[in-house]
Amino acid sequence: MLKSLFWINALGTVYGFYWYWDQLQKVWDTKPGWMVLLVPDSPTASLFFTIAIGWLWLSPERRLSNPNTLIIRSFVEVLAVVTSFKYGIWAVAMIFGGQAQGDVLNWQHYMLVGSHLGMAAEALLYARFFQVRKGTLAAAAFWTLYNDLADYRFGIFPYLSDVLDDDLSVIQAFTMLLSVTGLGLALLLCGGRRKRSK
Repeated sequence: MLKSLFWINALGTVYGFYWYWDQLQKVWDTKPGWMVLLVPDSPTASLFFTIAIGWLWLSPERRLSNPNTLIIRSFVEVLAVVTSFKYGIWAVAMIFGGQAQGDVLNWQHYMLVGSHLGMAAEALLYARFFQVRKGTLAAAAFWTLYNDLADYRFGIFPYLSDVLDDDLSVIQAFTMLLSVTGLGLALLLCGGRRKRSK
């Protein structure tokens, strides 16, 4: 199962970066270069999850690992849960929010709905195998909330349907609410291996 999830998420990550390619090029050409790191939200989330699943598959025992590696691993695992849940729900909400205002959905929309619901579901299902360590939740909170602020302050949020252009303030608030919810879920659900890894 872990092997399958690893490859499914790895392929989804590659496709996700391809999906964002035009926006990445536009941001690279018109904004400071560092902002491209904050553009591909869903592919970055699935990248974190791919790495976290890869670690779980290849190195399930933590006690033999270097302490610094454990902190980095925990940071990636927390981000995997927070961002996969967050952007899984966010994308589905944006698609159906657009439909409610007149968008006609096609097969790509439904493919994105299925794949993003899968992201949210796998984050919730596998969170118990991941671990929150000292400081990693705070670091993940900084990453996700700064990403939200940058998205809407600098206009680098994922492309939205035109019918949602007048809803940006509501979308920003919803996005930040999802970040806080994802962080709360990580705090509640992660850590199932903590006792065994001491």
